[in-house]
Amino acid sequence: MWVNIFFLVVLQLMVVSADDHKHDEPSDHDKHLHHGKEEPHPSHKGGEDLSHKLSPHNADFAFSLYKKLAADPESKGKNIFFSPLSISMALSMMALGAKGYTHSQIFSSLGYSNLTSDQVHEGFEHLLHMLGHSQEAMQLEAGSALAIREGFKPLDKFLKDTQHFYQGEAFNVDYSKPDVAVQEVNKYIAKKTKDMITDMVKTLDQDTVMLLINYIYFRGKWKKPFEVPYTKKAEFHVDENTKVTVDMMQRTGNYKYYMDWKNFTSVIMVPYKGNVSMMVVLPDEGKMEELEKSINKDQIKYWQDRMAQRAVDIYMPKFSISARYSIAETLEEMGITEAFSNTADFSGISEETKLKASKVIHQAVLKVDEKGTEAAAATVVEVIPYSVPPTVELNRPFLVFIVEDSTKSILFMGKITNPTL
Repeated sequence: MWVNIFFLVVLQLMVVSADDHKHDEPSDHDKHLHHGKEEPHPSHKGGEDLSHKLSPHNADFAFSLYKKLAADPESKGKNIFFSPLSISMALSMMALGAKGYTHSQIFSSLGYSNLTSDQVHEGFEHLLHMLGHSQEAMQLEAGSALAIREGFKPLDKFLKDTQHFYQGEAFNVDYSKPDVAVQEVNKYIAKKTKDMITDMVKTLDQDTVMLLINYIYFRGKWKKPFEVPYTKKAEFHVDENTKVTVDMMQRTGNYKYYMDWKNFTSVIMVPYKGNVSMMVVLPDEGKMEELEKSINKDQIKYWQDRMAQRAVDIYMPKFSISARYSIAETLEEMGITEAFSNTADFSGISEETKLKASKVIHQAVLKVDEKGTEAAAATVVEVIPYSVPPTVELNRPFLVFIVEDSTKSILFMGKITNPTL
């Protein structure tokens, strides 16, 4: 009998304002336990090189997945937002228990064919420690969990490797009572996403033996906050026939900026306090589809290498969006077919029970507002040269990337088509 692994990817992005909550309890990154002892940081020698080695492969996967999601007819006219890093990490964690063709297919689709399993898993181990920022100005948490059916015993090596490389914690769930199981899983997810995602799981199959959960939570404060009095009502052009009214934030300041005349695109980097920045890519009117077809990691690097600090007049909508995907079929289209079939080999999880993955669910939330800091706007004074600055007015669909600078990782990416949805 084949038993399903219900494979779940969970993430949360939130940029908060003055109602920011402080969390006194230590995060999982501060207290990562292994056999009752605090797990030491992996050696930075070699680990950093491995995490950087993963970066271009993760970026290629990110853009491949984005193009699949953007091409879906159901995505037309809708916002797109997801964490490619969370999905790559979750699939790599699943690969810990995969063998043979199932394993090689997962690695091939993720772009890891020229990397060894040790390089990939050690790379993510280092990456997770690098992402573990928890400061007053910024909170960045990532981790994993296994929600295991009572009575089902995964191999000890799989449990230890999940904990060691992916900071995965395990807990038991009674899937014979689906309604209760849904509540228990959602309670865990809500805790990890600071109550921003409270009903991620809608239903669970009684045959489920395990959920693989991965999450990324980001809370950042603008390095240069937008002033609330300058936020005004403005029109956002969803398409040539549709306009919506948004709260448009405005700020003039020094930002890294590049105007790509060849590709009809403006690019601006809006930094948070810490090592994270938001890259905003605004194509000229009518050029979004053309940009989506050509954009890749090389294009991003091309822009980053040419950006220069200068005064910019930026208009950005204040918005809160949520996106939810069931991406099993999309992953199959990208080459991961064996994991969802009755020929799947997850003997690295259990040698006694035949397992296969059944669903992959991904949800993301993004909230952008003016402050994200308690009083910084009142204490920051910026002097800029007097000149007529270029204007970046985000009043039509634009692409957004949340980038962690030290690991060169794309944490989140998407397209804002309608800020009011």
